[in-house]
Amino acid sequence: MANTDPETRPGTPAEKTVSFGFEDVSETEKVSRVKGVFRSVADRYDLMNDLMSAGVHRIWKANTMSRLNPQPGEAFLDVAGGTGDLSFAFLKSAGEKARRTNRYHLPARATVCDINDAMLQSGQKRDLASKYAGQISWVCGDAMHLPFEDRSVDALAIAFGIRNVADMDQAFREFRRVLKPGGRFACLEFSHMTANVLQEAYDAYSFNVIPKLGGLIADDEASYQYLVESIRRFPKQDEVTRRITEAGFSQVTCTNYSGGIAALHFGWAV
Repeated sequence: MANTDPETRPGTPAEKTVSFGFEDVSETEKVSRVKGVFRSVADRYDLMNDLMSAGVHRIWKANTMSRLNPQPGEAFLDVAGGTGDLSFAFLKSAGEKARRTNRYHLPARATVCDINDAMLQSGQKRDLASKYAGQISWVCGDAMHLPFEDRSVDALAIAFGIRNVADMDQAFREFRRVLKPGGRFACLEFSHMTANVLQEAYDAYSFNVIPKLGGLIADDEASYQYLVESIRRFPKQDEVTRRITEAGFSQVTCTNYSGGIAALHFGWAV
C-alpha cells in the first residue's frame, strides 16, 4: 500500500522543529502545548507575574507604554495580550491626553489578541474591562496569522509573548503587515543579563524558586518550569534586534531593564 502520510512520504519536507523549553518539538506541537500552559495558569497569571517579579513587571510595562506614546483616536493591537494590561494602559494614557487638550477627540481603541481563550476570558472578568467596554475588543488569534487587515493599526505591542510563538520571524512579519506607515512596534520580553555573575544568580532564582512558586500559587509547577526554560532558550538581545530589522522595521533599538532580566525592542513601520 502506498504511503499517504504527508509527514513521512518520500520527498515531503518534515515540519521544522522549534524549542518548547528545553525540548525540541514541531511547530504544531508547540502551538498546542503553549495553549495548554496558559489555559492551565490563566486564573493565577496576573498574581504570579506580580510575585515572580516583585511587581517590577508593571514598571517595565509602564516604560513600554511611554515609548509607544498613545494618542487619542488611535488603534492599538495587543498581541498575546492575555488579560489586557497593555491595552488598558494604552486606553488610559490616550484618554488622559484627550482630556488635557480640552477638545473633542475620537476615543482610542484597543484589541487584545491572544491564542488562548482562557486568558481572554480572565481579562474580560477584570473591572477595567467593563470601564473600557466600548473601546476594547477581545479576539482569539495566532500571532503568526493575525486576523486583521493590512495597515490597520497605529501601534502594536507584544509583552512576554514572543518567545511562546512557534515562528518568531513570521510573527514579526505579521506585525509589520498590520501596522500603518509610521506605526510603532514594541516587544517586551524576558531576556539575558548583561553580566555573567548576574545571570548565574538569576538562573539560580529562576530554576529553584519560580516553578515551586507556580506549584504553590497556580497548582502547576510544570508550566512554570517551561516558562523558565523558554526564557533561557530565547535569543539574546542583538539577535532579536536583527530579526526585527529583517522583518522590515526601521530604527530598531533595545533597552535593557533590571540588568537585562527584560528587554524592550522598539521599532517603526515605514
